[in-house]
Amino acid sequence: MRKITKWLCSVLLVAAIGLTGCGQKQKTESTAEKSNENHFVGEWIVEPEYAISKVGDENTLFVDGRGEKKAILGTVKGAIATVWQDWSITEGKQGDEKWGCIQEPEQLEETLGNLGITKDKEIILIGETLDGWGDDARLLWELRAAGYEDVKMVDGGWKALKDSGIKTQFLASKPEPAEVKIDEIDYSHVMTTEELQKNYDEYKIVDVRTDEEYEGAILYDEAKGGHLPGAIHIRYTDLFDDAGYLKSNEELTKMFEDAGLSKDDEIVTYCTGGIRSAYTQLVMEMCGFEHTYNYDQSFWRWAVVGDVE
Repeated sequence: MRKITKWLCSVLLVAAIGLTGCGQKQKTESTAEKSNENHFVGEWIVEPEYAISKVGDENTLFVDGRGEKKAILGTVKGAIATVWQDWSITEGKQGDEKWGCIQEPEQLEETLGNLGITKDKEIILIGETLDGWGDDARLLWELRAAGYEDVKMVDGGWKALKDSGIKTQFLASKPEPAEVKIDEIDYSHVMTTEELQKNYDEYKIVDVRTDEEYEGAILYDEAKGGHLPGAIHIRYTDLFDDAGYLKSNEELTKMFEDAGLSKDDEIVTYCTGGIRSAYTQLVMEMCGFEHTYNYDQSFWRWAVVGDVE
């Protein structure tokens, strides 16, 4: 026990040095890196400054989608922490039937209720952009499907918040359980394996994984390598500038259209497990590509049941 306590103290000390070292210089650089003229505008995106103004607001709940382990080293003051896997069906193993799908309403009610994530609060989600998979977007995508309306994620993610000087703490806050009611799951922007198998040719498929994954590398215990037949390749990381902020709406729309997509197309986004693709689906929808669907089981499941190239 003494060894664990000593280790945790050492970790927190190193983190404290890192957080205090960010200082005013990083804050100035972060602001300069992203001009107001090129920022992304969307229904579910807020700037770091907005998030800063909401710290301590009793009607706002910060949810750190990076999980409790990363929150040990620092998170937003008052934030709780969770991971997308805890909101999904995870019986069996990756690639099994239903693994990675949104939980059924009754189970999701319990999950969100235990976290105190209620529909009467503004929910601001925290994740990582270039340094992660966009876990905040996966959680936002699920909350929308569960009927939540006041949900946001921060442009630039955790790094942008930290560099902008948001109040932080070590370790996530303890959730305050509350009653949550979910009548049904809205599948308007959800793609299932069964629907994709049945009507594959009706959709344009977008693979948002890395070049390695697209070309066949097996990095995350997939059943086989490759990509879905005819899939258009738009990397998740291509959504962001070098500082980790979303590119402008105009720039992203051009990128999507140059890849052969139009706003009238029925578009399915996928990655390995429906996380990076959730971020891409939300961004595409905010850019006017309304007929977009995130394939939550993604390549983990398709590699088991479908053909690949």
